[in-house]
Amino acid sequence: MFRFENQARRKGFRLIIGIDEAGRGPLAGPVVASAICLKRRKFRSKICDSKKINSRQREKAFHEILQNAYVGIGIMNESVIDAENILKATFHAMTQAVHRLIARFPLDAIKEQDLNRDVCLLVDGNSFKTDLPYSYQTIVGGDDLSTSIACASIVAKVTRDRILNIYDRVFPQYGFKQHKGYPTKAHRAAIQTHGLSIIHRRTFRHTL
Repeated sequence: MFRFENQARRKGFRLIIGIDEAGRGPLAGPVVASAICLKRRKFRSKICDSKKINSRQREKAFHEILQNAYVGIGIMNESVIDAENILKATFHAMTQAVHRLIARFPLDAIKEQDLNRDVCLLVDGNSFKTDLPYSYQTIVGGDDLSTSIACASIVAKVTRDRILNIYDRVFPQYGFKQHKGYPTKAHRAAIQTHGLSIIHRRTFRHTL
């Protein structure tokens, strides 16, 4: 799970940042991205693709990741998704997450003029577009192949789930706490009954 991190270090990169997202497929709510730069490599919690562990395991891992890494989070809401499309919104969220992560680095640990050559981004997926001045590598299935990306997967998933749990209290008729905005049968039925809420993505197909 550190093969890609080790490869980047052998190329001379000092700061390896894993990036992943949660929420590309739902009918409602934001897409959330996380950027992770590990301080330590050892974890007591199970670290893997967030979809392969349960909510209790994700919460436990989430808290440990916050202790063991610098973390940045990017969030693009449904209005951005509708205006830009989900892929572009995802790239915006990832870029925002990196900016916020870089801002958390201790000033005495980095020199701004060195960042361009020191940072390497490991991005889950097969494509990435950004105006960030850093080198990057896309990795299909990266949340199963890179610990940094797996940590980003967990942080993004837990963060988004918490957001949807809040929305569930605001819009209880849709059942967001159960399906987190994904297109389940119950969610589509709720849309048929109640119409779209303000957090639903207008450009996504909502009918059965």
